[in-house]
Amino acid sequence: MKLPCRENVYQAEHVQLLIRSHERLIGRPLIENDAHPGGVLQALFEVSFFVASHNTEKDLVLTYGNQTALDLFEMEWDEFTSTPSRFTAETPERAEREGPLQAVRTDGFIEDYSGIRISKTGKRFLIKQATVWKLIDESGSRVGEAATFANWEPLA
Repeated sequence: MKLPCRENVYQAEHVQLLIRSHERLIGRPLIENDAHPGGVLQALFEVSFFVASHNTEKDLVLTYGNQTALDLFEMEWDEFTSTPSRFTAETPERAEREGPLQAVRTDGFIEDYSGIRISKTGKRFLIKQATVWKLIDESGSRVGEAATFANWEPLA
């Protein structure tokens, strides 16, 4: 499967940021085997679990989503990476996201997060046992947050 976007320096650096921040804060690798023939960028895009991130803007915007994320939210790359992350949850659920995000900003990460999300077409699903972590660049600055999970359940 080919990435739906041009491979560029930003994407390669962002994937490395996701991987390095996860391992530094969580203490284990984000992906077990990055010896993919297409490289780590392709490997992370194709894994069977969800990986996504957003930036630090006032209205947080999604900056990365692997194929599982794109499929769950029923979006193409360009749309996903220009969507405010608050739109991944229904209005009543949006306030619920703030507590865990504040904990990530304070503690660096949280594990075992659960919450209800909604796709572009209105399909609701419950994410289970998610890990959310702070993205920290080489200078030590927070540049966003990321999440990963392998368990989710469609809701009626």
